[in-house]
Amino acid sequence: MANLQQIQEQLKKADTTKIFFTDLNGRVVSLTVNPENIVGIIENGVGFDGSSIAGYARVENSDRLLFPDPETFKLVPFADEMVGFFLGNIFNARETRAPTDPRAALENVVAEAESEFGYRFTVGPEHEFFILSSEIFSDQVHSDSAKYFLATPHDKGDVVRNRIIDILKQCGIKFEKTHHEVTPSQHEINLEPAAPMKAADRTVLFNHITQKAAAELGYHATFMSKPFNGFNRNAFHIHISMQDSGGNNLFYDEKGQFNLSGLARQFIAGILKYGRETSVIMASTYNSYKAYVIEREAPIVRGWGYANRSSMVRIPYCDNPHATRMELRNPDATGNVYLQLAVLIGMGLRGIREKLDCGQPDARSTYNRSYRTRVLNRQFLPKSLFEALMEAEKSKFLREVLGNRLFENYLTLKTQQWEEHRTHVTPLEHEKYLMY
Repeated sequence: MANLQQIQEQLKKADTTKIFFTDLNGRVVSLTVNPENIVGIIENGVGFDGSSIAGYARVENSDRLLFPDPETFKLVPFADEMVGFFLGNIFNARETRAPTDPRAALENVVAEAESEFGYRFTVGPEHEFFILSSEIFSDQVHSDSAKYFLATPHDKGDVVRNRIIDILKQCGIKFEKTHHEVTPSQHEINLEPAAPMKAADRTVLFNHITQKAAAELGYHATFMSKPFNGFNRNAFHIHISMQDSGGNNLFYDEKGQFNLSGLARQFIAGILKYGRETSVIMASTYNSYKAYVIEREAPIVRGWGYANRSSMVRIPYCDNPHATRMELRNPDATGNVYLQLAVLIGMGLRGIREKLDCGQPDARSTYNRSYRTRVLNRQFLPKSLFEALMEAEKSKFLREVLGNRLFENYLTLKTQQWEEHRTHVTPLEHEKYLMY
């Protein structure tokens, strides 16, 4: 349990105190509060207008309470300010958790896994982002022309990554590795694995730190899925393993194919079965689907493979039973991390409940399969937000995992975004059709 007196003392060092949370889109938002009132706010919450946060509430019933979680408290040292950082939970009333709170959705799935099966999870996301020379977009906004693993001075984002890592270290968060990615101006930082809620909370903090650190050094950081034509996307690959109460890795079996247990195969099968109807969570913007093409970016086929980076679910090479895991490769960084992890665990649990089997792994690259045979091919993941919405609307599974209110609000929000995209006239349309 967090010590409130210690938090009060720590907040004396802060220039500002903020409670952070995410809207349903996954964007990080915050409310600044008076640190002198922090004990009362932790106990009673602070009111805000839920209708002004995407997907939370209607204007005729918009009053919400934000409760900072004292277990998430950090002092975050930026160049211009020391931030007293909390993550918050959303309530409709003092004793009533808001059903549209994404953090609650993840809490519920994690609690269900432990109460029903005794399962616990370890999660390790890969954080990819672009460091650009300006927040005003153009084709000339790249900060460097470096490639995969290329060293300084070509990798001009190295100084930003080091600054991010330094801030994380001062927050007590360790990183595992960092490097320049394949695409110019693109970077990756991986943090140490953690329990699902801690990993999701760290992702919110990481995204905020990344954008602030880049700004400190005169750059602009973006997690947009597909900012550039002809270049790779920002992915959000999620590594996950499952343990029993004694800490034993339930995905490992010395005698299984690739050392995978029967439970692991069922977990994978659940992901594959429900992969289409949950795509709107994993790839949640219309821009996300610009990356779902055959060019060594995002997986396009529902399948799994051993050490196969074209597969939707990859089993990484591992000679350590404790580190046996799977990697989900279709999510991107613009989704809501709490919903992404809730749905991922929910899909796997459903596979275990239904005793599914994942079949044979992808033997070759799935990027070589043609998607031009027909418009709709259910072997493939959706190729547009519209197709993803069509699958999600009829999904009993997704409604059960999210709950009715969150499900309805989320799909309403995404449908509005699709309509915005569908009805917007683009420069490409001018180029193609203006001379008709």
